Parts: sequence; structure tokens; C-alpha cells
Amino acid sequence: MLRILAGFEKPTEEEIYIGEQEVSSTKNFVPPERRDIGMVFQSYAVWPHMTVFDNVAYPLKMKKMGKQEIKGLVEEVLETVHLAQYAERIPSQLSGGQQQRVALARALVAKPRLLLLDEPLSNLDAKLRDSMRFEIKEIQKQLGITVVYVTHDQMEAMTMSDRVIVINRGVIQQVGAPTEIYRHPANQFVADFVGKINFLKATSKDKVLTLKASGQTLPYDGPLQGDVVLGIRPENIRLVSVKGDFEGTLVSKFYLGDVNDCRIDLGGEQIRVIAEPTTFDVCEVGQTFSLRVDEFTVFVDTGEDEHSKILT
Repeated sequence: MLRILAGFEKPTEEEIYIGEQEVSSTKNFVPPERRDIGMVFQSYAVWPHMTVFDNVAYPLKMKKMGKQEIKGLVEEVLETVHLAQYAERIPSQLSGGQQQRVALARALVAKPRLLLLDEPLSNLDAKLRDSMRFEIKEIQKQLGITVVYVTHDQMEAMTMSDRVIVINRGVIQQVGAPTEIYRHPANQFVADFVGKINFLKATSKDKVLTLKASGQTLPYDGPLQGDVVLGIRPENIRLVSVKGDFEGTLVSKFYLGDVNDCRIDLGGEQIRVIAEPTTFDVCEVGQTFSLRVDEFTVFVDTGEDEHSKILT
């Protein structure tokens, strides 16, 4: 996808526009150097022998801009990515996050119409990825630039996007806002990709879903009938003191600080439940209790067994 947008590959059909300009069609093809695109790669791809200033200035020098104009643009973008004080350092004197910001500054310095990011945070540790997500989002808002961000990390997709496109083997599965993708996935692949979910095989008949493994039931007023797969997010299941939708036995629980991560046996199959720490504090492993399902999705059963298990 990024190679097509950048102009490194020619699509076999359809057109591509950047803004109002057609850059690719069966009759027209604009080469990469004339598309006004910036790109940040998975690797930092900064030149180790150049200073931060020279790394960022390189695209402008290739455009044969004047020294004063280059100086002004580089200083401006280094301020934007909070690297102004590191202008004379070389990459080996920088942290991984700082090197990634150098790559980002280099992509932004020529003020492109479109910025392509190819899993730019995958080489950073978890804590640094978390902070860099917010930094990139703030820079995007500040500059008002369109960004296409490719990632396999659903947290990045959900937190950084205004619009998410989920692709499987080159085929678009769903396009929508992060909340729409998460709460109303088009199929099991999308549901699995954008978060944790329990998939349970069931039968739909007479406005009732019956779990195949345990025989437990859940009211359902939807259109699908026959063999289906029930998808329930772990956070949409809660413990109740009255009769709920399911009866379950606590198999294990893990305290993670802000939540309890639990495995519950419904009778022949386990589900994952994520709840506030106090919710399962009084529950012991082996104890049986009632569960209420607040929200769920029903999919056509494709017959693929891998969808009927806890997905993490």
C-alpha cells in the first residue's frame, strides 16, 4: 500500500489522488520525486556520520535550496519535534526515541502534502512507544498534515487514527472510525485484530443464542440464524449478584494493577474477563457465579476452529 502511494509500484486499476492531484491512473503516473511525500521507515534510517541538523537538512539540499532558507526550515522542524538542542549531535549520541524524531523531522522538513509512516515505533521499547504515539499525534494536529500510518499494533491503530482501514492479505475488510471498528467489527478478523475478544460457537434460533459447548443461552434479536460465532469483549462481561446471562466458574485471576484479568469456565469452554480490581477480589478460584453480558457481536460461523477460543 505504501509503495503504491509513494509511487514505487504502479496499481493495475483505479486512480490515486493526493489532494486534488491525480498521481496514478491507467493514463497518468506521477513519479515518486514529484509527489511531495515524506516517509518514515521502520528502521531509523538516519545517516550515522551526519549531525542531526545535516540529517534533517538533506532533503532540502537535494532540492538545492539556499543555506539561509535551509537553516530556517530545519530549525523550525527541530523545534516542532523537540530536538533543537541536539542539532549538532550525531545519531550515536541520541536515544532510540530521539533518532526516530530525527527521521520524522527529515520527513516533515520539506512540508509534504502526505506523510507515510511504516511501523515507525516497532523498534522502540514499550514505554517509549507509548510516549511517541502521543508526540506523533500532536505533531500531526499541529501541522495539519495527512498521515498514512501502517501498523500491526492495534493500540497504535486505535489511539492514533481518525480513520482505520483494516486489511487482510491485500483485501480491505473494514473502513471506519476507531470506535466503529472496535464496537461494530465487520467480521471475525477485524474483531480479533482491534482488541481482545472471546469467540464462542453457538446456534441462533427463535431469538435465542445457545452455546454449543455448555448449552447456556443468551437473548438475541438479530437477523442471523443457524450456526453462528458469538464475540464478546472481555470488558463487556461483569459479575452480578442476581441471575445473569451465564453461569461461570473462576479458573484463574491475575492482578494487573488497574484491572483483574480472569479466566472463567462456562462449562466446556473458557472465556476471558477483564474487570476492575475490586470486582473479583472476593472471588476464589473454583467459585461459581453469575455473569452479565453487556454487549456482544454475532458472526456467521465460517467453520474455522481457530475462531472458537480465547484470543489474546
